[in-house]
Amino acid sequence: MKKDNIDLLIKGAESLGVNLQLFHVEQFIKYYDLLLEWNQKMNLTAITEESDVVVKHFLDSLTAKICKKINGNERIIDVGAGAGFPSIPLKILYPSLKLTIVDSLKKRTVFLNELVQQLHLNDVEIIHGRAEDLGKDNSLREKFDISLSRAVAQLNILLEYCIPFVKVDGYLIAFKGSNVDEEIAMSNNALNTLKSQIENFFEVTLPYTDIVHKLLLIRKLGTTDMKYPRKPKLIEKMPL
Repeated sequence: MKKDNIDLLIKGAESLGVNLQLFHVEQFIKYYDLLLEWNQKMNLTAITEESDVVVKHFLDSLTAKICKKINGNERIIDVGAGAGFPSIPLKILYPSLKLTIVDSLKKRTVFLNELVQQLHLNDVEIIHGRAEDLGKDNSLREKFDISLSRAVAQLNILLEYCIPFVKVDGYLIAFKGSNVDEEIAMSNNALNTLKSQIENFFEVTLPYTDIVHKLLLIRKLGTTDMKYPRKPKLIEKMPL
């Protein structure tokens, strides 16, 4: 990674209240190199320019810190992580996090396993599977302090995928675009049915850009009924 883009990463992180040490920076450089290498074999990301990866993937992932719910001791699940965003950058920042990553595409989980190995990250479990199936698994259901999700589905559908994994009084942190108000308005039934509420939201402008994202902080208030999550076709056809 070019020095200019390393400076971009360090100063951009500082603007988010994140102080990156040398070992963090080295991990991000290695992450970028592996992402670029594997992206030539499979479609992991359309964003490949160094500065764009730094801002739109790495720094965007780190904005989750703004919610003040992640301090390094949590058990976190990332649903539909793709190439590892937002959870791997957060794991780099907080090596003591206990992280589970779920993705439905086998080839992506192969990349993620290689990434975790190359970055020497501990306490990371990569699971190939669908969230709606894994959400019924007793070893995963209601076991996590925080669920993360970035650009997976509209909010009322996302809630049904993610909330079953979360402990009572745990949180879903949903990464959304600036125009999320309509999704929120459509999600009242899903929030009530899944015993959850939007506790807060944070508007974030990505460093060096005019791109505005919103982070929704959704608290789980009660145990999820065992009928959820439903089968995927039903979730998509008849969202809560």
